[in-house]
Amino acid sequence: MSLPEKAIGVGHPIPTTRTQSRIGMFLSQPVNWVFLVVGSIIAFLSLYPTYFLFYGSLTDAPLGVPGHFTLQNYVRAYSDPEAYPLLLNSFIFGLGASGLSLVFSLTLAWITIRTNAPFRRLFELTAIIPNILPPILVSISWVMLVNPSNGLINASIVKLFGVEKGPFNIYSMPGLIFVEALILTPLAFLIVAAALKSMDPSLEESAKTLGSNEIGVMRRITFPLIRPAILAAGTLNFVRALESFDTPAIIALPARIEVFTTKIWREALGSFPTNHNLAAAYGVGILGIALVFVYLYRRFTSQVESFSTVTGKGFRPHQIDLGPWRYVASSVAFFFLILLVVLPILVLFLVAILPYYHVPTWQTWQNLTISHFQYVWATPRVHKAFANSLFLALVGATACMVLAALASYITVRTKIAARGIIEGLVFIPWAFPGTAMALGLLWAYVDFPIPVYGTIWIILIAYVTRFLPYGLRAVSSTIIQVHKELEEASIVCGAGFLATFRRVLLPMMRPGVMAGWIILVTIFMREFSATLFLYSPGAEPLGPLLYFLYLDGMRGRVAAIGLVISLISVILIAIAQRYSRWDSK
Repeated sequence: MSLPEKAIGVGHPIPTTRTQSRIGMFLSQPVNWVFLVVGSIIAFLSLYPTYFLFYGSLTDAPLGVPGHFTLQNYVRAYSDPEAYPLLLNSFIFGLGASGLSLVFSLTLAWITIRTNAPFRRLFELTAIIPNILPPILVSISWVMLVNPSNGLINASIVKLFGVEKGPFNIYSMPGLIFVEALILTPLAFLIVAAALKSMDPSLEESAKTLGSNEIGVMRRITFPLIRPAILAAGTLNFVRALESFDTPAIIALPARIEVFTTKIWREALGSFPTNHNLAAAYGVGILGIALVFVYLYRRFTSQVESFSTVTGKGFRPHQIDLGPWRYVASSVAFFFLILLVVLPILVLFLVAILPYYHVPTWQTWQNLTISHFQYVWATPRVHKAFANSLFLALVGATACMVLAALASYITVRTKIAARGIIEGLVFIPWAFPGTAMALGLLWAYVDFPIPVYGTIWIILIAYVTRFLPYGLRAVSSTIIQVHKELEEASIVCGAGFLATFRRVLLPMMRPGVMAGWIILVTIFMREFSATLFLYSPGAEPLGPLLYFLYLDGMRGRVAAIGLVISLISVILIAIAQRYSRWDSK
């Protein structure tokens, strides 16, 4: 019996020389060390809060106190008769908002991409401008427009037509669905418009040659080809609506409409004593639903790729000549632009310069004020909130893009056998609703050796964890286009992996990196759902500040802060676009 066999026989196995050599060869490559470090960081960010969300739902002790295993939280949560209306409301809200956003986005995309409607390029701004406004501000602006008591539109209708009350009530399920659909429309527009732009017009031209009219071509060719993109956009928006807390916090809570996110808020923050265990049980429920629909979204997006009809030849999408109806199409698109962009910004500007919130009269214009902007300029609490949000946006987006760039390189450029695990781990938090993610982080870091609980760092961890997939998507699409010969030439010239990555790959990936950075900065500046659960008085970003000022009735101050946020976002986007061009120095 050989020595290794004897050692194994007595219960003391030793590694073979072949295993040691394989491990040594693996660790001798710098890229493998990068894989281990990046993989460990992403695994920790993804799995640690996931584990503790389940832990919190299965323990009988409060947050930060050791307890015992129990299923009573799930029994209490889902045996409650109120759980069924809660589930029904959540599905009605999600399906209604995602469906209406698809109607809006399909109409806009068809007019701007496939018709000869005048000013159609202007309407593509609907995919860009709304991103500078935090969703909570969009919700607040529509409350100020159409709330039943003193909404500007309702009050104007009452005054003009002498009716008893205005026709609109934002504090209802239709109002909740309408506002959320407006918030979700830009994302659906981007997905659908990209599918329409990538279609080969020869397919539609062939159908027209065989005698089909425009409606027949649309029904038999266009919509079947973009069906996967429509399903992907609808599924993604359903998940986003299901996890949304911005719109429900402003509309559903006052209307006493209970959805998953408002129920989690009530149990974790809005009741006394709080019950984080029960909130975690609801969080696991919403996470389970979101995971199913994220899986469907991934399936639909893979079908989008299989339905691609771009052949590499230059072509322009087939445009439909609407004749005199093109002006009607432009009017419809302009109406959506008013709903998505013009009305929210105008009402915020109006309320910001009024001494108090009311329906304007002729005397109003003599009493305009800049006192709300002076409040923004002179209040230390506001300064601190802006500083915190800028820190989270700039540092968080940068850290996120560095991690995304390294993860993208590993998954796209290397042949490491386990590289697919990294992409899978990245997309686990993507299914996490902000409220559920926040609960998992609270349980995870309340007793963490490094004191991040109750600081701005736990918010930063939440942002990087939850939005890393956005950065990975942006970088992956760019790194694929960088030819591998450039990397090989650098290595042949004696540069190591890190030098090659820093001097060759990163400059070539700059457009994708900066695009992802811009997206993340705007998201981090306006994030609210997770922040409300994680912030502390010393680390208050703009989202909670806006919410509590709104609850205190300080609508002019909320509007002024919102306009300043929008201006800062525009400046950051302009700077980032300046340095994202290939020829910028």
